[in-house]
Amino acid sequence: MALQKLYAGAKLRELRGRLSLTQRSFADKLGVSLPYLNQMENNHRPVSAGVVLALAQEFGLDVTELTVGEGERLVSDMREALADPVFARSTPPLADLRLAASNAPALAHAFLDLHRAYRQSHERLASLDEALGREDAGLRVSPWEEVRDFFHYCDNYVDAIDRAAEHFILSAGARKDVLITAAEALRKRGIDVQFSDNSPLRAFDPAARRLDLSARAAAPTQRFQMLYQVALQTQNELLEATLDLARFETPEARNIAKIGLANYFAGAALMPYRAFLEAAQKTRHDLERLSDLFGASIEQVAHRLSTLQRPGAKGVPFFFVRVDQAGTITKRHSATRLQFARFGGACPLWNVHRAFETPGHFLRQLAETPDGVRYLCLSRDVSKPGGAFLAPVRRYAIGLGCEITHAASLVYSDGLDLKGRFEPIGISCRICERRDCHQRSVPPLERRLRVDPDRRGLLPYDIAD
Repeated sequence: MALQKLYAGAKLRELRGRLSLTQRSFADKLGVSLPYLNQMENNHRPVSAGVVLALAQEFGLDVTELTVGEGERLVSDMREALADPVFARSTPPLADLRLAASNAPALAHAFLDLHRAYRQSHERLASLDEALGREDAGLRVSPWEEVRDFFHYCDNYVDAIDRAAEHFILSAGARKDVLITAAEALRKRGIDVQFSDNSPLRAFDPAARRLDLSARAAAPTQRFQMLYQVALQTQNELLEATLDLARFETPEARNIAKIGLANYFAGAALMPYRAFLEAAQKTRHDLERLSDLFGASIEQVAHRLSTLQRPGAKGVPFFFVRVDQAGTITKRHSATRLQFARFGGACPLWNVHRAFETPGHFLRQLAETPDGVRYLCLSRDVSKPGGAFLAPVRRYAIGLGCEITHAASLVYSDGLDLKGRFEPIGISCRICERRDCHQRSVPPLERRLRVDPDRRGLLPYDIAD
């Protein structure tokens, strides 16, 4: 079988710009002619094996960055946007989408922003409450979605903050408890830490210099919330500089992103990169053992595994998702080729939905997406009690998985027939091409339908070729 040619012009241009090299200097270091480099940077020629080797040897580039990353996510996001009925008569072929993602990523992002604005406008017009009853019903990008896309396109890894969190913990000494380290860091800045049964999860009074934490919260939650406050107090300049680079469109988006970056610091401090990566490899990514080793929750561990994308020291590429009981995706990230639907819920055939039926147990699933890529999927329910009899309990399910080529690195692959049957799953019904899915909710928009009133199968229509 012939290998797929590698076109990575945008990555080459980005690397050359980062190194402040001219095309001629860059070509000399790669051992190619100037015209050849120009052709590769413009995706007129594929990147050769010799150039890939030179990139690794000369610049220490992790060559997986050339094949996995923003391009695949852009293609997936554009396919989903183009599944909108408004594009029913003008859907470009997949090859054109890949060219746009690799040659003109800024244009692809602009298209996604435009479609998102259109969709939000359409939703507002469909709702009299929003279109007529609110003063702020004007068209604007959702701050929440803007922040979600920021983390999505930086591969859910923020290097400067990740390294700052790791340095913070290592400088305190390996034997010291994280909770003690965080409390000492806050006390150095005149902040008193108190635990109370009547406190919310976290409440900081800047005037009194007092941080109140819920005494009823689980220990991993207490550690995380204290480290969050440490981030705001000790890393504010770094957080603000990162926000400046992101150039968010609204103050609301910037504020939400600052919370996200502080949360990122907390997770990275609770589970420092190198120590966590080493432990993950040693335990074969056993979430329960990692939870015990780092005093973190199962969800925190699963989320952290999906962020191990440090150049030169990458972990297994995972996808991570959290869904609520209605099937709505509340958290999502993928370092794999599997990309989640931006709007709506996840495929109902995916085992993450069955996790609610078996509380306290991990479910394993061998799954295959319509593009033929196979995955080992893991899911489990996550309950967050309120700490009192009448307090509400929040229930979610988390999903974690990797491509089957990495399955042997996970303890959860033991006892599974990795060459056996793989269950068919999809991304979103509108862009899923499977013709015989018994759980299909809407027809695929890229296929014509045959409707026969005298015949009924699984669906009230047939999907034409």
